[in-house]
Amino acid sequence: MGQSWTGLSAEAASKRFDITLKEFRRAQIEAKAIASLLRDAHTQFTSLRGKLESTRKDAVEADMKVSDQGLVSFDTEKQSQAEPTAWVHDPDFQDSVRKSVSSWQQLIEQRVKDVGDADQNVQTALQAVVVDGDINDGTLTGFNGQAQGEIDKYTAQKSVGTKTDGWDSEGKLKLTGPGAGFSVTTDPKYGKEGSVKAYADLFHATATGTLTNGDRKLAGIADGYGGARATANYGFNSKGVVGKAEASAGLRALTEGRAEYGPYAGVYGRADGFAGAEAGVNAKATKDELTVGAKAFAGAKGSVAGGGEVAGIGFGATAERWAGPGAEAWWGYKKDDDGKFHLDGKAGVSPRSELRLAQAVH
Repeated sequence: MGQSWTGLSAEAASKRFDITLKEFRRAQIEAKAIASLLRDAHTQFTSLRGKLESTRKDAVEADMKVSDQGLVSFDTEKQSQAEPTAWVHDPDFQDSVRKSVSSWQQLIEQRVKDVGDADQNVQTALQAVVVDGDINDGTLTGFNGQAQGEIDKYTAQKSVGTKTDGWDSEGKLKLTGPGAGFSVTTDPKYGKEGSVKAYADLFHATATGTLTNGDRKLAGIADGYGGARATANYGFNSKGVVGKAEASAGLRALTEGRAEYGPYAGVYGRADGFAGAEAGVNAKATKDELTVGAKAFAGAKGSVAGGGEVAGIGFGATAERWAGPGAEAWWGYKKDDDGKFHLDGKAGVSPRSELRLAQAVH
């Protein structure tokens, strides 16, 4: 930096440069940890594969056959002249052969399982070592400054609470941002249809988890997002022309929990909220209508929902609360139930809070 650059711009740049410098240092730590994990994995795989090959060799020397799929059987081709008679007429000899085959089969399967477990542990470590767990370092998805080069460090964290009283647990956490992007897509399967998307994300975090025990299952999800997004969709097919555009900026959050008992019964609860501003426009030109519409909202809104299903009968209820001004309107030609077109429109403004309730049984 030197002394020639001073002022607010120099101070702001210095802070950003400091974050970048620390990221380079964290990148070194992460890269060295990954290299150490790969060396550790190579050592483990080499050792476990050697044990498997040695066990197979010992089984063959003990008059066993081991197929390419790991199936163990008694090698009758190595029997002496007396052994075929014993195999047919001596129950004790037959029992000893069965026990020997079973013993070698279990040992081979354990050796294969050890390799599979090691492979899974390496995957867990490589996925975890690149996760930036420090949210105060100036980045959300930077390099991991606490990366460790031992596989056991990460498998020990994984094994905590994975199974309790017959319940198997599984969970995932995904964190992204900040980021920005723009995309244009078309889908040739439906003619001239496509979308235009633009986004500027501050963060997006999603956590999911499940607990299973036989037919019983508990599942949950929590999702949080902050940023701005804009989308435009258009379509042109045999029904007509349809287009809409929407934009929003603010914070969104959703959480949901479910409890199920096989295909017989299940219940759920869900809550979501939004704080910010959103607006949208739409237009339709089909054989049944020619309309344009618009809507806008600023403030906060949230909803809760719950329901379930028992013996094929579903039930549910929803409550929604708005706090803030909003407006919605549409205008154009629409066909009524008698097949006649009418010029109509509707407009509404809500400057205050609004509560909506809905319930359904099916």
